[in-house]
Amino acid sequence: MQKKVLIINGIPRTLIVDLEASLASVLREQLLLTGCKVGCNQGQCGTCSIIMDGRVVRSCVMKMKRVPDEAHITTIEGMGTPNNLHPLQVAWMAYGCAQCGFCSPGFILSAKVLLDENVNPTREEIRAWFQKNRNACRCTGYKPIVDAVMAAAKVLRGEMRSEDLMFKPVGNKIYGTTYHRPSALQKVTGTWDFGADVGLQMPKGTLRLALVQAEVSHANIKGIDTSAAEKMPGVYKVITHKDVKGKNRISGLITFPTNKGDGWDRPILCDEKVFQFGDAIAMVAADTEEHAREAAKAVKVDLEVLPAYMSAPAAMAPDAIEIHPGTPNIYFETGVVKGEDTKPIMERPDVVIAEVETYCSRQPHLPLEPDCGSAYMDEEGRLTIHSKSIALHLHHAMIVAGIGIEPEKCRLVANPTGATFGYKFSPTNEALLGVACLACDGKPVSLNFNMFQQITYTGKRSPALVRTKLAADKTGKLLGMETNWWLDHGPYSEFGDLNCIRQGQFTGAGYNIPNIRGKGKCVCTNHAWGSAFRAYGSPKAFLSSEICVDELAEKLGMDPLEFRYKNVYRPGATTPTGQVPEVFCLPAMLDKLRPHWEEAKKRCKELSTPEKKRGVGLSLGIYGCGLDGADSSHAWSELNPDGTVTVGNSWQDHGQGADLATLTHAHETLRQMGITPEQIKLVMNDMAFTPASGPSGGSRQNVMTGNATRVACEMLVNAMRKPDGTFRTYEEMVAEKLPVHYDGSWTASMCTDCDLETMQGNPFPIYMYALFMPEVEVDMKTGKATVVRFVTVQDIGTLTNKTTCDGQVYGGLAQGIGLALTEDFEDLKKHTTLVGCGLPFIKDIPDDMEIIYNVSPRENGPYGAAGVGEGPLTAPHPAILNAIYNACGVRIYSVPALPEKIKAGLEALAAKEQAAGGK
Repeated sequence: MQKKVLIINGIPRTLIVDLEASLASVLREQLLLTGCKVGCNQGQCGTCSIIMDGRVVRSCVMKMKRVPDEAHITTIEGMGTPNNLHPLQVAWMAYGCAQCGFCSPGFILSAKVLLDENVNPTREEIRAWFQKNRNACRCTGYKPIVDAVMAAAKVLRGEMRSEDLMFKPVGNKIYGTTYHRPSALQKVTGTWDFGADVGLQMPKGTLRLALVQAEVSHANIKGIDTSAAEKMPGVYKVITHKDVKGKNRISGLITFPTNKGDGWDRPILCDEKVFQFGDAIAMVAADTEEHAREAAKAVKVDLEVLPAYMSAPAAMAPDAIEIHPGTPNIYFETGVVKGEDTKPIMERPDVVIAEVETYCSRQPHLPLEPDCGSAYMDEEGRLTIHSKSIALHLHHAMIVAGIGIEPEKCRLVANPTGATFGYKFSPTNEALLGVACLACDGKPVSLNFNMFQQITYTGKRSPALVRTKLAADKTGKLLGMETNWWLDHGPYSEFGDLNCIRQGQFTGAGYNIPNIRGKGKCVCTNHAWGSAFRAYGSPKAFLSSEICVDELAEKLGMDPLEFRYKNVYRPGATTPTGQVPEVFCLPAMLDKLRPHWEEAKKRCKELSTPEKKRGVGLSLGIYGCGLDGADSSHAWSELNPDGTVTVGNSWQDHGQGADLATLTHAHETLRQMGITPEQIKLVMNDMAFTPASGPSGGSRQNVMTGNATRVACEMLVNAMRKPDGTFRTYEEMVAEKLPVHYDGSWTASMCTDCDLETMQGNPFPIYMYALFMPEVEVDMKTGKATVVRFVTVQDIGTLTNKTTCDGQVYGGLAQGIGLALTEDFEDLKKHTTLVGCGLPFIKDIPDDMEIIYNVSPRENGPYGAAGVGEGPLTAPHPAILNAIYNACGVRIYSVPALPEKIKAGLEALAAKEQAAGGK
């Protein structure tokens, strides 16, 4: 230990520090300056960035022995106060840069050092700065961040006022504007407490947890020896499956009669078997996290290692054993049957056929905030679990029997969340926290994953191989499609059947294909379990069908855009499930894109050189808003004595802007009474107070919970309205014995489930429609592909908030670029860090991105809105692969399209040309 005097946020502080401790841990744990966020803890993401002696420092890898005495350190808490914000903080709010907000403090501090050095930077200088300082963002697509820095620089140069950056409502209207998020102020000042921050603020006596995890992918457990760990310093208890009071299983909520398993296949703590690398076998509860982690290393697990089936073909092999004894590895099958039999069509001599086989990878979610949570017994004796859950009531149903607690005695609360992108649609640590709290006599507990655990323990996008065969007549009219697929969903079945169904719903979607036949299967393997990921299921479908569409257009000698234009949905067309689309917007969207397409084709030819060739690609993507069938949601509104209105729902926010969307739908309904945004209070995401609004997945919330919120507020407005058109006060409502609280519900009653043999049905009330047009440069020497420009056309109905919609689209495009070119979780040795998994940094994403909105109001959407978050990640990746082909003639059928794949393709082309020349 050593005494150090540091000047922190302008104030001298005397600290006694461990010289081997990180600066981040000292700031967070000793000073509770939790605006400093720790993400990767490896210096790769920049969330922990602070300013030390005028330079940007990644504090997670800065040991205290390297921090000089009297160093001047600035954290986000020293940047500005809520009443006196730095222009960068204001710009961050105005441009929607604080989506989940986890990376915002580090970015803002990094940007301050840049602007202190250069108050008039170019966009490219800003991008180079963030690249150099490793400031990563997974939410925004980076473009809004650069916009914000440019705007803040104008303020610092005296060219505009800070207050003019923020949108100010005109005529008491915020719907469709750039109004800021209610949470933005806390996010840019570092006071938005994420799960690890909540954990630090837990009361004295809170036990810290560490997992004992499997280091093999498949094994029988012969014994667990906890004796050595139990004797280690600070250990309160070592928890194994023997301490679980319930079924020790998480329910997959299997309802499909064709599923060959029962859904109870995922252990909370492994008892008989290990099913995947990283499985939780035991937990150590100790007085400190350090003690817990040290003791976890001392737990000995006796294993009989079994063959590990790390891919669907391996698990489907005739000699493969059943991963879950009694349930076949192929545990779910489904089909598509639409129109006439396709075989005679495919055999006709007058048709043109294209056929492709594509593989979509096991994409990791890579949120910068690792999974974290806490649990305790609340004042009413309920087991209360705080986590990153984006499906509170769903998770409650999935874990209570496994934990062994009565449903009414379990309460889930969503912490402010540093993004999930869908992995938290599945429970991860919730059951572990509940089991630990009960096993430790009701003492409060907290569990924080490190980034290695985040990447290896949590679910991934399920990879799939999809074969697509399309037939068209000589005029280019599509006649039929055949498709076949397998889905590798890892060892746990939850939502695997739904994921498999998505392939049938979206392969070939967007086109009027009258005749379709397809079959698919969901396969159990020992690789990472499959969880929801943004655009759930559809990226695999569109990777196949959108490359196939391009190849068919080429065979027909047609332009890819014009071929699509000829075949997209128009009145009379139906989806692959036989549903009539709710709007026919694709022709208008293609008309909007056509001039950009023609310009891009010309530009790519002009800019191509023998060393670096450019190409442009095209694809379309579609996604449904909702859970299949008659999805529903609930919300409430209440008039308060002071005339304000409180609105409550469980619209879980993982960066998409649930607070702002709730406020916007509520305000648009209430403003007829003169209510301003400031007079609306939000109560969100706590099962003790908020209703079952459903999970924040499938882009359902803006439609489902937006409608439920609207209905609840309409009920209040109608009750307050007097016969003369004016509105009652709170006192008048009470005097007339009228309720001041109203529960609102909305159900997609126009929808039906899809038949599992034919896939025919009306699964979604509303769809999102997207066109993708990237321009890609291929380095002909290395094979490296770089997206240099991106234009997208999006139809998401009316825009609830433009800044939020922009941010969701840019972020989706960035993740699509990652999916196409860099991201993967295949190699358990290589793919275990953010950099190793291929997280895109700012230089990997083009600054030149343009969003064109085509607005088709949706009859069933709240004020005409659809969802937005899923659409942008449906199909940017096949467009990028199509652009690679357009640039250099190499067809890539599996993502990521790493440089070595493209280089191998270039070499094969060269060899083919040489052989042809020799003849």
